[in-house]
Amino acid sequence: MRQEQVQYFTETEETCIDLLVQVGMKKNVAKVLVYLAGKPRATTAEIERGTDMSQPEMSLAVKRLQELAWIRNHEIRTSNEGRPVKVYELTKSRAEILKSIYAAKKKQMNHQLSLVKKLQDHLP
Repeated sequence: MRQEQVQYFTETEETCIDLLVQVGMKKNVAKVLVYLAGKPRATTAEIERGTDMSQPEMSLAVKRLQELAWIRNHEIRTSNEGRPVKVYELTKSRAEILKSIYAAKKKQMNHQLSLVKKLQDHLP
């Protein structure tokens, strides 16, 4: 029988995930982001196990993070025949990612406030 080590998010990591969700990030995206923030490089299988997500869930989350240009992947060949293994890593520092989130939320808030201002100007 093969033994594998089970990983769990720490309380601090769970708090980070919850805060990211509260600011509007999807939970699976937040899980992958926090997982990669704690581990410099991870394979698809490691991310799936570490975040307790299925392959399709993980793939969607990774796709979103790649769209944001926060992570990248490359493939490595294994000694056995078969598909290469994908390895993911952050492309930006945690501070840069937080600045991106802050800027996006500030832009969103300013847009909402400008709509309220327009509404004030148009109400009789």
